[in-house]
Amino acid sequence: MKISIPDFIAQNLRFSTITIRPTDVIEIIILAFVFYEIMVWIKKTRAWVLLKGFAVLLVFILIAVLFEMNTILWLVQNIFSVGITALVIVFQPELRKALEQLGQQNIISSVFSFDSSKEGEARFSDKTVNELVKAVFEMAKVKTGALIVIEKKTPLNEFERTGITLDSVLSSQLLINIFEKNTPLHDGAVIVRGDRVVSATCYLPLSDNLLLSKELGTRHRAAVGISEVTDSLTIVVSEETGAVSTASAGELKRNLTQEELKNQLTAAQDKTKDTGRFRLWKGRVKKHEKTADK
Repeated sequence: MKISIPDFIAQNLRFSTITIRPTDVIEIIILAFVFYEIMVWIKKTRAWVLLKGFAVLLVFILIAVLFEMNTILWLVQNIFSVGITALVIVFQPELRKALEQLGQQNIISSVFSFDSSKEGEARFSDKTVNELVKAVFEMAKVKTGALIVIEKKTPLNEFERTGITLDSVLSSQLLINIFEKNTPLHDGAVIVRGDRVVSATCYLPLSDNLLLSKELGTRHRAAVGISEVTDSLTIVVSEETGAVSTASAGELKRNLTQEELKNQLTAAQDKTKDTGRFRLWKGRVKKHEKTADK
C-alpha cells in the first residue's frame, strides 16, 4: 500500500496552530532591547574580559560532560552558586554604574510628563549663563584652574556635603575669588544649583575611563567622573593651558569657545517644560509649537 507524501506528512508531522498576540511581539522587542543593552554594557566594561573567560570555562565544562568527568562536574555544581555571589561583589561598581545609567535614560518621562513646574521656567536664568561664561573665560586668560558642577535633575546633595556651604548668589566675581590661587576655597569643585553657588571645595569621584587622555589631570577626571554618575554639566578650566572643557554623560568636550560654552549652558537651562498636566508625546507637541512660532 503506497502512501502519498502529503498523507505521510499529515500522519507523522502534526503542527499545532501558532497564534501570535500583540503582547508577544512587544515582549520580544523588550527582551531584544534588554539583551542588546546588556551586551553593550558588557562590551564597555571589564565584564567583557570576564565573558570571554566564562566562554572558555564553558568549553571545558562541556568536555567534562562528554567524557563523564564526574569529579570536575561535582566541583562545578558546588562552586557555581558561590561563584555568582563572588561575581556580584567583584563587579559591584560596574553593576551600580549600569543601574545609574538606566535610571538616567528617562524612558518613561520622554513619553509621559509629570513635571509640575511652570511653562517657560528655566533651571537657571540668562544672567547666570552670562556670569558663568564671563567668569570661566576670565579665569582661562590667566590660567586659573576651576571646576564648576551645574546641577540638573539628579540631586548633588551627596557631593555637596563634602564641601563648605556657601548658598550665595552666583556672580562672576564670586567664582573668580573662589578659584583664586592660594585662597581657602580654591581647591575642589563648586556646585551650582539654580542661580546660587551652594557649596565649594567639594570632592568628586574620579573616572576610571581608560580612553581618557593621559595628559588630563585630576580636575578633568573628576569632571568626567561626576558626569558618569549624575546628569550634571561640569565646566573645567585647565591650570596648565587655560583651555575650557565641559563634561556631560561621561563625555569630555575640550577647547571650547565662549559661544560653544554659552550654547551648552543655554541647553542646560531646559526652558521648555510642561505645564503640570499629563501630556503624551512631548516631542511631537514641541515640534508643533516651533512650527506655529514660525
